[in-house]
Amino acid sequence: MKNMLIGAALAALMSTGAIAGEAVKNPLVNGETWTDLKYDVVEDMPLIQSDDLFTLDAPFRAFDAATVPVHITQSEGSEARIEKLILVVDENPSPLVAEFTFGENMGALDFETRVRVNSYSNVRAIGITEGGDAYMTGRYVKASGGCSAPASKDAAAALASLGKMKIRQFDDLDQPAQSSADQTGQRRVAQIMIKHPNYSGLSRDQITHLFVLARFIDVLKVYQGDDLLFKMEAGISISEDPSFRFTYTDNGSDTLRIYAEDTEGEVFEQTFPKDKIAM
Repeated sequence: MKNMLIGAALAALMSTGAIAGEAVKNPLVNGETWTDLKYDVVEDMPLIQSDDLFTLDAPFRAFDAATVPVHITQSEGSEARIEKLILVVDENPSPLVAEFTFGENMGALDFETRVRVNSYSNVRAIGITEGGDAYMTGRYVKASGGCSAPASKDAAAALASLGKMKIRQFDDLDQPAQSSADQTGQRRVAQIMIKHPNYSGLSRDQITHLFVLARFIDVLKVYQGDDLLFKMEAGISISEDPSFRFTYTDNGSDTLRIYAEDTEGEVFEQTFPKDKIAM
């Protein structure tokens, strides 16, 4: 009898979603900041606040406010293609982090980057489908000082490696890729990394204590052959040494190409043969 009661209680807990792990620890919180920001970001566009299209994962308490990981994953069962994504950190001095445009070969979105969070804030994303529907979700992140944090390298070292790029290719989410023949149509995972201090204009030189002038990558385009995978238009809140990890569908081309431009007008561009991408 006792075992039957325990079993019934567990079943009830599962049916109501009370089992640990189902509840989001850090959902978006209500606040006036987003009310004030909303029109500047999306004007009068109606928003569906839901995880039905995609989820956004970010830590409740960030280890490093200057490099907070943000992971966008299309929800299981969602078939609408996400054509555009707007990333916002409500309480940052410049809340609009970036706008991303995705090509068809990104498919069901699985996309990760790192952002700066300047004070306790909602980190939200607005995904817009091909049909024009806009979904919003996000997480509340406890972090402070990310936009004013000093760069990890001095200016000379940062300039010496400015624009250097690296790509890692993965066969799946856990294992490094092996060189192979035609993988057309397969889902693959890649990570691109670009050396750039992405100065926000809010950090100080640790020797002179003067503010370091803003200089950051504001345009990024990633191509697979001639096909655009994604484009980013960004502000000051993408972290130093930008990194992007994403899943895409192999279109049979031999290369991945990266084009980046910073606010000083300097262009960085490199093409990587897929079979020789670093593992």
